[in-house]
Amino acid sequence: MTVTGIDHVQVAAPAGCEPDARAFYGELLGLEELPKPEALAARGGCWFQAGAQELHVGVEDPFTPARKAHPGLVVADLDALAARLTEAGIDVVWDEAIPGTKRFHAVDPFGNRLEFR
Repeated sequence: MTVTGIDHVQVAAPAGCEPDARAFYGELLGLEELPKPEALAARGGCWFQAGAQELHVGVEDPFTPARKAHPGLVVADLDALAARLTEAGIDVVWDEAIPGTKRFHAVDPFGNRLEFR
């Protein structure tokens, strides 16, 4: 038995998160929203596609943002995304801890840490 890939990652968000998740992940980051299966749609949240992988925003109650654990997202133009996030009022924190790797961290509207490289 061998794990051959990652199908999706999930970040948590509070109830009623869908409009902000769509604005951030869909509009600002440009991820395509995927329809949730009918059996899961009643749970709230929304799903997005990032290349061949999916990013799920799931409702958690009580909600606590992930401040250390995070998905790492690959970006075609890192500097352009950093500028776009900054223009939208989102703090971008560049991180040079890995030699030869250009990356930054930011938080989603719910306080979850995200890495972009």
